[in-house]
Amino acid sequence: MLSPQPFIFPSNLSMTISFNNPLLSSSFLHQPLNSPTFPYVSIFFPKISNPISPNRYIPIKSITKASMESRNPTQRRSSSPRKFKPRHGTSRRSTLKKSLSQEQVDFTKPVPEDPVVGIIGGGMSGLTCALQLEKRGIRSTVFDTGIHGLGGRMGTRMIDHQPLIFDHAAQFFTVTNPKFAELVDGWLKRGLVREWLGTIGELEVGGHFVPFPSKPTKYIGVNGMRPLADSLLSQTSLVNVVRPCWVSTLEPFNGTWHLSEKGKPCGQFDAIVIAHNGKCANRLLAASGLPLIARQMKRLELSSIWALLAAFEDPLPTALNAESLPFEGAFVKGVDSVSWMANNTKKLLASDSGPECWTFFSTATFGKQNKVPQESIPTTTVDKVKEAMLEGVEKALGLSKSSLQKPFFTRLQLWPPWNYRTAKQHHNPPPRPPKDLKSQDKSAQNWGAALPTNTPGIPCIFDPRGRAGICGDWLLGSSLEAAAISGIAVADQIADYFEQGGPCTDEFAIGLHDEYKPLEGHDIGQFLGLESVDQTTTPALTLAT
Repeated sequence: MLSPQPFIFPSNLSMTISFNNPLLSSSFLHQPLNSPTFPYVSIFFPKISNPISPNRYIPIKSITKASMESRNPTQRRSSSPRKFKPRHGTSRRSTLKKSLSQEQVDFTKPVPEDPVVGIIGGGMSGLTCALQLEKRGIRSTVFDTGIHGLGGRMGTRMIDHQPLIFDHAAQFFTVTNPKFAELVDGWLKRGLVREWLGTIGELEVGGHFVPFPSKPTKYIGVNGMRPLADSLLSQTSLVNVVRPCWVSTLEPFNGTWHLSEKGKPCGQFDAIVIAHNGKCANRLLAASGLPLIARQMKRLELSSIWALLAAFEDPLPTALNAESLPFEGAFVKGVDSVSWMANNTKKLLASDSGPECWTFFSTATFGKQNKVPQESIPTTTVDKVKEAMLEGVEKALGLSKSSLQKPFFTRLQLWPPWNYRTAKQHHNPPPRPPKDLKSQDKSAQNWGAALPTNTPGIPCIFDPRGRAGICGDWLLGSSLEAAAISGIAVADQIADYFEQGGPCTDEFAIGLHDEYKPLEGHDIGQFLGLESVDQTTTPALTLAT
């Protein structure tokens, strides 16, 4: 008789999720390895710890591959070559079919006494999820793709060697929810945010400006939105952050989730949270064993918006009249190519000297009409979009044709801003920012999915069978407040589930079957409490020229 030898499944073995196979059950894995079932084979599964630091991860690639194999390992494998279908790079239709046809993972292993949650996405929802988990005494690791920092759409770009600063994604936020108000009060005490006291309103084509009332209070990051995001976790002790990291694979095994980046293990977790959306989230969920969550994510529809960052040597003519202060932010009406404009120099630096740094956002319609492949933006498109948006600014301000001064610095991107997430959907790293600032004049960064156009109107989604959740502003609307509330909600849902110890209890399921409805608001998001100005009661002011 042959002596037993350790057997490891090949790492390139094709995988099909099957969790009904008795050979993969918990009872089977705990039976003696020299049982009569396998008289000639000994299967060795190494013990894997649950680390906090990614540097302590033990390679698990061959284990997770074996755990996902559906056919009986005692059957003789064919010696003929086998063809494998790629897991990425497929069409949206094939990805959708794969997502909805996968078998549901069902964890039955009890929750450990010290569980750890993996959070994929370091925007506002992912960060508040980690903060709330810490309040509930639960450890977590946040994986984010940002090169420059955390924050997702909380993006701020500072240009070295020049006094140039831009909030190039989220512009400001309002507060209506008590839980979010509690968070913001803490940020105010820490000096992370402040009120935006500058004049904001609606600007109609031709230079007709209507200021908003002072209430509701409008908040901004003291040094921009990104520093706020980077500071949120500065005082935590149970949160680990890994970036830049693009989690490309989710694999369930023996009661835990194993995360990896292009085959490199990122750790194992007792529950996971998807805190981002779009094509990459859909691909990530396509073969995860979470068909209900994948289906809900697939229903989300996103708009495309261009962001133009421009610096001018002289101030733009934004004074209401000879006696009034110039406006600092305006929702633009009646212009196809522009929906928002803001003076970052006044907003963030409160400076009247030096160049003016402006952020201009297009309308969603303009973004859709000029959308390009996400892998690259043609130079011709850059020139076309930039010219159209600057002409739109000119019309909005009521200036004569070609009278708007030429900016000495521009940067164009599809909103939200660039990070690893979009670039790596084909497993190619993004280009590093050019060292020469002049080369940025016509550089463009590509994001084709900005803000949600539909929503299920729920705070979060959680699948207790798969111990997986989703959070994000799109679940409730399109605002920083919605993102924060969603992160808190999914954290509480997971913490409550952990407290009952598992296994699956359907009473903890939320949002798996809710229908979507159209989402209303501004093209750049929702600002709760800030309604459109009724121009029949508020007099319009014409910009002085």
